[in-house]
Amino acid sequence: MDDWLIDDDRLSIERKSILPGEGFFHPDTVEEIEREREAADTLADAGTVVIADPDADGLACVALIRDAFGEGALLEASPHDLARAFEWVAEYLEPDTDVFVCDLCPDEAADLAGLDDIVARAGSVRWFDHHQWDEDLAGMVADAGVTLTVGESDEACTADVALAELDADFPDRFVDLTAVTRDHDLWIRDDPRSDDLADLAHWLEPEEYVEIIRAHGADLPTDAEELLAERRIEKEALIEKAVERAQLREVGPWTVGVTYGRCSQNEVAEALREQGADAGVIVKPAGSASIRGTENFERAHEVAAQVNGGGHPKAAGCKPDVYDDMLDYAHHWTTRGAVAKQAIVDAFRRLEVEE
Repeated sequence: MDDWLIDDDRLSIERKSILPGEGFFHPDTVEEIEREREAADTLADAGTVVIADPDADGLACVALIRDAFGEGALLEASPHDLARAFEWVAEYLEPDTDVFVCDLCPDEAADLAGLDDIVARAGSVRWFDHHQWDEDLAGMVADAGVTLTVGESDEACTADVALAELDADFPDRFVDLTAVTRDHDLWIRDDPRSDDLADLAHWLEPEEYVEIIRAHGADLPTDAEELLAERRIEKEALIEKAVERAQLREVGPWTVGVTYGRCSQNEVAEALREQGADAGVIVKPAGSASIRGTENFERAHEVAAQVNGGGHPKAAGCKPDVYDDMLDYAHHWTTRGAVAKQAIVDAFRRLEVEE
């Protein structure tokens, strides 16, 4: 394939909104080989390892752990590749290394493969999270010898859990950083700095983001603010495209806003709420989707659980199992996610209405 076909820089906003980013078109096998090599390098000689989701909440935990212990090698992981991350840690972890798992929640028992080997090899294993946990999976983690602490998902982000559980006297900027991270992660949005943190974590490499928030907390330096201003021009244009495509559907007792596009899902969900939606569904070109609730709908995680996902009552993610080959993806792009949209709307319909 010619590189120019997937070159984001040559695409109009309209086309960029419809198609996934360049990384989607790189074979997983090639990427996995490189990621395993990077994991082995990361884990070599590390005294403390943090397996974390590289969003603002997970990276805030990395910053806190590094401040508390003076180190903390970061191994990035997502809920969908947790088992692979555990496999690499089990193989490459130095004996007696302390391990933290942050802002990650297993969807099934298979996600925990390799955890027993990590516990046998590590000095200690602690897991901080705030998602909705299955009791059986939580029991498996505890039985493996992991110290698991899960905060209330509608009250605390994972950084809150880390701040409370780590035995350290943190500077005030870390307390403030945690509060602002919570403001975004729980979709409270009372502090305008929370969107800044979320965007910066998305646009910067994780290590660069962690070093900035360690030094400055939630009060970002001028160069970071300038980067945000520049990148938000395109961000706003992509949000506008997704909002223009949105449709409101009546599903049982709820009004569900449904749209498609490569965009920042939180801002799109807020626009759908302002249009009268009780819940928002934003299907992405890469096949995944975000589900956002409101005060009128706090069951987003129940919807996501039916379509290969999970999360929180007001914020969840999923990837419907509707893609068998590239023709399915081609149909996905040309129909603006029609099959995935329907699968998620059907999941709303299957919810029992609470009296």
